[in-house]
Amino acid sequence: MGHGACVRKSSVVAIILIILLVLLPALVPAAEPEKKDSRPERGIAVYTDYSGVAVARGENVQMELTLENKGRADENIDVRITAAAKGWKATLKGARYQVTGMYVPNGKAKTLALNLEPEKGIGPGQYAFQFEAKTVDGRFTSAHTLTVNVQERKVGADNIQINAAYPVLRGQTDSKFEFSLDVLNKSEMERTFNLAAVGPEKWEINFKPAYEQKQISSIRVKEGQSQTVAVEVTPAQNAAAKEYPIIVAISSGESRAEVKLTVNLTGTYRLDAGTPNGILSLEAYAGKPVTFSLFVKNAGSAANRNVSFSSFKPENWETTFKPEKIDSLAPGEMKQVEVTIKPGPQSLVGDYSVGVMTNGEKSDKTVEMRVTVKASSAWGWIGIGLILLVIAGLSFLFIKMGRR
Repeated sequence: MGHGACVRKSSVVAIILIILLVLLPALVPAAEPEKKDSRPERGIAVYTDYSGVAVARGENVQMELTLENKGRADENIDVRITAAAKGWKATLKGARYQVTGMYVPNGKAKTLALNLEPEKGIGPGQYAFQFEAKTVDGRFTSAHTLTVNVQERKVGADNIQINAAYPVLRGQTDSKFEFSLDVLNKSEMERTFNLAAVGPEKWEINFKPAYEQKQISSIRVKEGQSQTVAVEVTPAQNAAAKEYPIIVAISSGESRAEVKLTVNLTGTYRLDAGTPNGILSLEAYAGKPVTFSLFVKNAGSAANRNVSFSSFKPENWETTFKPEKIDSLAPGEMKQVEVTIKPGPQSLVGDYSVGVMTNGEKSDKTVEMRVTVKASSAWGWIGIGLILLVIAGLSFLFIKMGRR
């Protein structure tokens, strides 16, 4: 083989090696970055799937109590029933044992069978049961309350059971409230259940399938199974701040069950602000304060407390408010505030924007004022004086040159 052939062969090999070096990183899969564990070092929780259930008089309540380890360390968790309603027998079981503690690996959850058995003679009403879980060293605890609403047994009501995850919701009057109900068909056949509700006058109440927007008036549930129904409640616009009951009735033939839901309205928080004459512009001079009146009105249905004031202004400008704060504004009440704006001493002639902000308890309102900085009248007189001096000087020169 000649020298030229060897050179060509070496060149080919070198080119192949260069190509491999370029392509190799793309062919080798990049190592995935290690995912950071965002869980706390330790943490536990105890809960049932429902915080409130409605049952017929004399009926047992059976559900699961969950112990969850939210931390990164394995835990032995002690659990106990800290308070049981009078006249009820409450037990926690795992397999066939009554349980007082359980080993739960990190990031896992384990369940216990909870059984609440009423004594004979327990009448309608609400009964509360409280549970507590804590780590063996006592450093981490968690508590949970389950409310059982016992209702008078009605004809055929044994075939229907309604569980309300959150029977009481709280919010502003202009909010929408959505309850979640689990309807259990305890009969031995598939049935259609009719849905109805009675609420305050002028309130809108609709039923919807879970996670869907269409409205329904009935559901079909197979024997021994349950189905989730959403109850969407829209209060009347002028509803006062207080608690309102809503009775949901679910029936099929002679079978009927009811559950009481509660909406706790806090009212609406809304502020209005502006100038009495509606004019949002001012004229001012550099370094000179100018004052205007600002009205503040509670346009909501709930009292607005601790109303304060602030501003967004150009650099070196000053704003002051009198009074500096309003302790409380009742619904519909209006008060007046004197606002003083002082442009910076070096402000140039022109238009500037000053945002005057009213900061309420749960609502805010901003009024934007246009401030026109004008030239001081003193500068006008100084200008006139300079012009007169120039005219006098020119006149003197003309007279002197004319004599020559």
